[in-house]
Amino acid sequence: MSQAEGAPRAGTAPRAATAGAADPTGPRGPLRPGDPARPRNPLWTLGLLRSEITTLLRRHRTCALLGVLAAVPVLIGIAVRIETGGGGGGAGGPDGGAGPAFLAQVTNNGLFLVFAALAATLPVFLPMAVGVVAGDAIAGEASSGTLRYLLVAPAGRTRLLLVKYAAVLTFCLIATLVVAASALGAGALLFPMGEVTTISGTRIGFGEGLVRAVLTSLVVAVSLTGFAALGLFVSTLTGSGIGAMAATVGLLITVQILDSIPQLSGVHPYLFAHYWMSFADVLREPVHWDDLIKNFQLQGLYVAVFGSAAWARFTAKDITA
Repeated sequence: MSQAEGAPRAGTAPRAATAGAADPTGPRGPLRPGDPARPRNPLWTLGLLRSEITTLLRRHRTCALLGVLAAVPVLIGIAVRIETGGGGGGAGGPDGGAGPAFLAQVTNNGLFLVFAALAATLPVFLPMAVGVVAGDAIAGEASSGTLRYLLVAPAGRTRLLLVKYAAVLTFCLIATLVVAASALGAGALLFPMGEVTTISGTRIGFGEGLVRAVLTSLVVAVSLTGFAALGLFVSTLTGSGIGAMAATVGLLITVQILDSIPQLSGVHPYLFAHYWMSFADVLREPVHWDDLIKNFQLQGLYVAVFGSAAWARFTAKDITA
């Protein structure tokens, strides 16, 4: 071979320099998407998460769920306003009178509508919305035939499952904040705002009360993480989105019934919904942490157990749709 034949032509780069950048290869040839040996850009995961959250929030079903959640505090506020005629309510604490906790204080301070709305929506409305989103996370993709195409991208099943769970957790936070923001707006329009009387009987300023309301919303969002992991696990068991949503909501109703039966008090501390109402301890002076910590530990246990079960099921599952 002559020297002219062996040298690269003018204006072209050596083959070894371009192959690695444009078409990375391994021992068995070009690396395909999803190959474990292919380098992965961490920013790609953030892009996938952003796309997942955007898609979730743009769905008509998600908008309808958030709309219902936003309407509940408004309806509670209007009902209390009509019932009391805008006058001051009784001086009873959160346990005084009928209705959700904190309802007796709403007419004295509109900020209490935040706590009353969270207490009213947490047993059913909030977890039901989370159950719909979590149950549809994997099963909905399978039923629509898009799960296989998601796995073609260089994400891997573990990363895709984590992204799905992160999107569900984001919905938990957004849904809780929607309830709190709607209640705060309705409370400011319908009732006076001012100093807050805590459950302990002490008074704190409006600013500190607003901080307590934000902390309460965060506690409620964290309280839903265990149920979200359970819903994600159920979603990996079936290829029917509707079936997964129905099963998740059915588990919610079953646990709520079991938690209300006194004869089953021995298992109550292990039910994910048992410590949900502990968020009321944030409005004590000082804050009582005992039940709050038990709630966080229980939710962490559910996340670990059912998150691991979802991972084991999803990574070994034969994807046919």
